[in-house]
Amino acid sequence: MNYKKSIVGSSIAFIVATSCCWLPALIVAIGGGSALIGFSNGLEKYSGFFLAIGLVFLGFGIYQYISKKNSSVNNEVVLKSVITCPECSYNKEETMPTNACQYFYECENCKKILKPLENDCCVYCSYGTVACPPIQLNQGCC
Repeated sequence: MNYKKSIVGSSIAFIVATSCCWLPALIVAIGGGSALIGFSNGLEKYSGFFLAIGLVFLGFGIYQYISKKNSSVNNEVVLKSVITCPECSYNKEETMPTNACQYFYECENCKKILKPLENDCCVYCSYGTVACPPIQLNQGCC
């Protein structure tokens, strides 16, 4: 679970936890009946539970965000990778782009166009000696 999902989860939990306060006013404003207000009052006994869940999700999200930020600052990204052609075994050192993925690479020796393998995001992850910068920083695929 990443920090964005944790923060969204906590927001939803807080909305549900406070529904006993804002939901009756909303129901009256849209012309709802007393049965819907009764449902809203039934949620009130669970508001503490939803509030606790919201705090846990929010704390976990903040922890993940801070730890991700610190880990990406401490890691140095390697920008040089040696790509080896699977056809002719020719290899060449290349500088990886930091602002985009490279989906195609033409071998200088045999002119074959390399494409990423099925579970890889770019040619460096498939044929290089070093994974692409986003993978090195644990940011997922490009």
